[in-house]
Amino acid sequence: MTNVVPHAHPIIDWGWAGSALEAPSGDLHVVAPFPGGVLVALLDGLGHGEAAAAASRAALPVLHDHAGDSLLLLVPRCHDALRRTRGVVMSLASFRTADSSMTWTGIGNVEGVLLRARGSPERPDESISVRGGVVGYQLPPLRADALLVFPGDTLIMATDGIRSGFATGLAIENSPQEIAESILARFAKGTDDAHIVVARYLGAGQ
Repeated sequence: MTNVVPHAHPIIDWGWAGSALEAPSGDLHVVAPFPGGVLVALLDGLGHGEAAAAASRAALPVLHDHAGDSLLLLVPRCHDALRRTRGVVMSLASFRTADSSMTWTGIGNVEGVLLRARGSPERPDESISVRGGVVGYQLPPLRADALLVFPGDTLIMATDGIRSGFATGLAIENSPQEIAESILARFAKGTDDAHIVVARYLGAGQ
């Protein structure tokens, strides 16, 4: 299955995989297009089961309605919307074609890596910088980092139900959906909800 964000010229190709320790899963991804870009987010509601899922779902209207906002404004909006819930940890990335950028930030322990396309100019892979805290309960001082991205660069986000080191030995030439399913099969802990979202930047006019 291929998921292409519905723009006149798609910006990303993406896929996801997940499993629940107790249904419904408290882990949730969001892929929300906006003019000239797309927001990708992965949320992990505290604990598991219905209360965790409700916390993650409470952020959906904010993330979809304000997808094009600066992440430094978007996260506090989510924080306000989640105050009556258990709260979530989350990582977010905003792709914009005007300057071929990806801006990302994380609160809690949702891991994120950006794997650079093979055959592109020599650029290092990147890891997200996360701050301790819980959206909806205790928000830390926020910082968002901006990176240049090139067609073929691939973002992977994973909740803590996935063991660290999941990017090692990946067949990056595979589709985002295949990558997500492979990570789930190889790195799921089996003791918590697990969720992966993978987004490959296509660039403008692809």
